[in-house]
Amino acid sequence: QVQLVESGGGLVQPGGSLRLSCAASGVIFRIYAMGWYRQAPGKQRELVATITSGGSTNYADSVKGRFTISRNNAKNTVYLQMNSLKPEDTAVYYCNLGIKGGYWGQGTQVTVSS
Repeated sequence: QVQLVESGGGLVQPGGSLRLSCAASGVIFRIYAMGWYRQAPGKQRELVATITSGGSTNYADSVKGRFTISRNNAKNTVYLQMNSLKPEDTAVYYCNLGIKGGYWGQGTQVTVSS
């Protein structure tokens, strides 16, 4: 069974940094594109960043230049390095496979507040 477990969230001040991790199991991780998503209170879930199986990346305009997605196929893990965090980055962050539907995990809460 596919399982995705996000971790690394927390409370951080504006301008701070966090590194999120997503560990995958039950899947041949290396063959899939991966994405990070977030859902803020009262908002729809949005795509934040993607990385292909070959390592090509794309970012939402709102996070470009501040966030970096990466992957370690040997560890079945995808990361999201978040720098220069803003209050509007506050959300539950999820990872998922680059397939229709995917497998949603529990997410990890990121709160950016003074």
